Amino acid sequence: MNRRLLWPAVVLALLLLLNLFFTPGFLSIEVKDGHFYGSLIDILRFGAPLVLVSLGMTLVIATGGIDLSVGSVVAISGALACLAISEGTGVFAAVALAVAVALVLGAFNGFLVAVVGIQPIVATLILMVAGRGLAQLITDGQIITVTDASFKVIGGGYLFMLPFGILLALVVLAATVFLTRRLALGLLIESVGGNAEASRLAGLRSRGILITVYAFAALCAGIAGVMVASNVSSADGNNAGLWIELDAILAVVIGGTLLTGGRFSLGGTVLGALVIQTLTTTIYSIGVPPETTLLFKALVVAAVCLLQSAAFRSKVFPQRERPAARPAAKDTTEVAR
Repeated sequence: MNRRLLWPAVVLALLLLLNLFFTPGFLSIEVKDGHFYGSLIDILRFGAPLVLVSLGMTLVIATGGIDLSVGSVVAISGALACLAISEGTGVFAAVALAVAVALVLGAFNGFLVAVVGIQPIVATLILMVAGRGLAQLITDGQIITVTDASFKVIGGGYLFMLPFGILLALVVLAATVFLTRRLALGLLIESVGGNAEASRLAGLRSRGILITVYAFAALCAGIAGVMVASNVSSADGNNAGLWIELDAILAVVIGGTLLTGGRFSLGGTVLGALVIQTLTTTIYSIGVPPETTLLFKALVVAAVCLLQSAAFRSKVFPQRERPAARPAAKDTTEVAR
């Protein structure tokens, strides 16, 4: 009961049951037009960009930092990809350009944090504000529409009867797990997040680790931006990825990773992202008024965080104290002596 992943899993199950109450066939999965179809598939497909952004955010938070610029990076990468394709560039080259620019922007964030010494929330806030304006400049304030069928596959296509976006998110997740759990990178990240000064004295190159982590977060955001743009076949520099950084932070926190840095849970982050996406789907399915959507979402997330708190659970659900063990009887032979 004290495991951090228990309560997010319980909340996810309750949300699914709530949707099943309002929509009897909510959990059913069918095969239509050669691929799987159903509400659960839609949750995974629409939640794939959030899962990608949350994976990068997890590693950043594990170092004791924060990245507020991932939403702007999502908008920039989507805008660059659509602009390049609309001007005649091939889909592969356009996507590679968008992801490469996102990687450079993430390295810039890491440089500000690790080398210049700017606090992470301030360093990434710079790109959060300027990046949204840069996305507007790329699109010239307009919505760029792309009709290329091969570009549509990234966010709206199917492979092996599953949405391609789900498979892409699984590939990135597998690569992240391998790099952080099968190699020493995860331990180094947790060491820097737990105590950066002690890690430096132990000989770890914390600057390189920080730059790598912020670059990876932007890389994940860049892939998510291309996926979002592909799903709607257009780029909107103003609304693409708007507030996704806040959902990513919530997903990481719900997944059990502490904002103070140190140990992190990739599985918990994925579970947290699915909770956020399922909650969004639930809001629309049960007919919550649009003006109260954010309030409803905040209440559910606050409830999950409170349930995860051991101090809160100990006060609300006090456990009975076990009776004290009786003292052992004295040895009669020892007393006789």
